[in-house]
Amino acid sequence: MSIHIPLPIPTHSEASSPSALSEKEQALYDVVLEHFSAADYTLPDVNQEKAALVVDEKFWLSYECLLRYLRATKWDSNEAIKRLEDTLKWRRDFGIYDTITPQHVEPEATTGKEFLFGYDTRGRPALYMCPSKQNTEESPRQIHYTVWMLERGIDLMGPGVETLALMIDYADKAKNPSIGTARTVLNILQTHYPERLGLALIAHLPWLLHAFYKLITPFIDPLTRLKMVFNPVITKNGLFRTAVDAEAWSVNSESRVFEPDQLVQEGWNGSQPFVYSHTIYWEALVKLCEERRSKMVAAWHCIGGKVGTKEWEVKVAVRDEAMMNVRVDAENVLVKNGQLQS
Repeated sequence: MSIHIPLPIPTHSEASSPSALSEKEQALYDVVLEHFSAADYTLPDVNQEKAALVVDEKFWLSYECLLRYLRATKWDSNEAIKRLEDTLKWRRDFGIYDTITPQHVEPEATTGKEFLFGYDTRGRPALYMCPSKQNTEESPRQIHYTVWMLERGIDLMGPGVETLALMIDYADKAKNPSIGTARTVLNILQTHYPERLGLALIAHLPWLLHAFYKLITPFIDPLTRLKMVFNPVITKNGLFRTAVDAEAWSVNSESRVFEPDQLVQEGWNGSQPFVYSHTIYWEALVKLCEERRSKMVAAWHCIGGKVGTKEWEVKVAVRDEAMMNVRVDAENVLVKNGQLQS
């Protein structure tokens, strides 16, 4: 029986909270936090009527977000502040909070050329890309759609998860986007989504397309290149980076990237019979992400609703509420069936 909707977010209680910062790191973090937490803070070089941060922007400026930009700038607090402000302005100009809506990007989604499904062994959401299912001509909306899907992947990250797994399948005579489009997307990812890519698995890459990757490699930063795995090995035990990892795997090892029940069958030989049915999948994904984001924003407000709030605390609150609701629902069913006294 086929599956047409995203898998639920893992609720692993063993996920670890953010590690403590060194004294020097904490001092640099405090500089960035104080800058954006100032009561009179406004975005520079922006119309003063719109220069104050809105709720969505304060929510985005989390503890982990500030640290991602500090790490990306090698702990240069001034450069981190500049890059954060550049991204804040880019998010407004690009339309993250208003223009790029589900309705705007849906025409790009009808063939399932990109979809979110499953999680790797570290809990990272898997964003599948199927170039052979391209259904539109190159346009700004294509890039809007890729960014919208990335944002939805971020919505689906559980506690302790800050990155996603990119799954690109070049089966069925898939074609690459133009160098211009590839460079634009790479620039957005590397500039405005630092440390958001955990792994990029590129399957069924024919030797002819290696030339394309050689052309764009100069535009990919060295750390991102290290995360790219070409033609990963897929066995009955799951997905692995290399044949050596697959052969050496045991139940107690950590070399496996995906378990079979988190992988789709088509193209990736997983055990999940996922079939993209646009109407069903799209409605389910939009609802899942909107509800989750609404719960995270509500939890953020309860915790204090400030710049620098930990994503960890927000996501744990949402997870624990969901687990409590599951237990209550289960108890209600038992009471209804007379198996538990009310």
